Amino acid sequence: MPLTPHIEHHFTASETVRDVVIGMADGLTVPFALAAGLSGAAVATRVVVTAGIAEISAGAIAMGLGGYLAARSDAEHYASERRREELETETVPKVESQEITGIFEAYGIAPKDSAPVVAALRLNRKAWVDFMMRFELGLEIPDPKRAMKSALTIGGAYIAGGLIPLLPYMLLGTLAAALKVSVLATLLALLAFGFVKAKFTGSAPIRSALQTLLVGGLAATAAFIIARAIS
Repeated sequence: MPLTPHIEHHFTASETVRDVVIGMADGLTVPFALAAGLSGAAVATRVVVTAGIAEISAGAIAMGLGGYLAARSDAEHYASERRREELETETVPKVESQEITGIFEAYGIAPKDSAPVVAALRLNRKAWVDFMMRFELGLEIPDPKRAMKSALTIGGAYIAGGLIPLLPYMLLGTLAAALKVSVLATLLALLAFGFVKAKFTGSAPIRSALQTLLVGGLAATAAFIIARAIS
């Protein structure tokens, strides 16, 4: 009887999801808090829109640049550590071989059982260094396009998130009505965002949705109260 082949499904875009989460979370909460705070100060609607657009623009650039620099730093760190491992496998091969044995021992594999694998790795310099990078240092080979992808993803997610609380102020005539719609739209977006994020990360969807709602709601409430008190 033929057996159905076992097919594993693993999510492999964790870095992209992380960038979307970073950009969208800040994009929803910061412009929302700003708009709510300015509404609390009873300024004109056009002031809220102008300030909101300025904040979204500056925030997207700053967040995108931060993502770019972080990804570049990761790539530079990987390259530096790889050069060090290449030097060590050349100058102190016995020490590096003992480190491989130690790694296998951590998984319950005795030295006599791992010896053939250690010997095989020593014959392949690239594989040896790859092994040390992955299992000794826990570092993966970075995507050479990662920095630009991260910048665009975080920046784009920030803009998308920021427009949700700001659009009611652009489309509605009165400040009070815009604030109500903005609050409702943003809270719903926070719930949806937290729920969808949990689907990708494997956490509890309802808990994630409520946590995201709580963080965004507290930020906007604090800004609103402070602005109202000052004004």
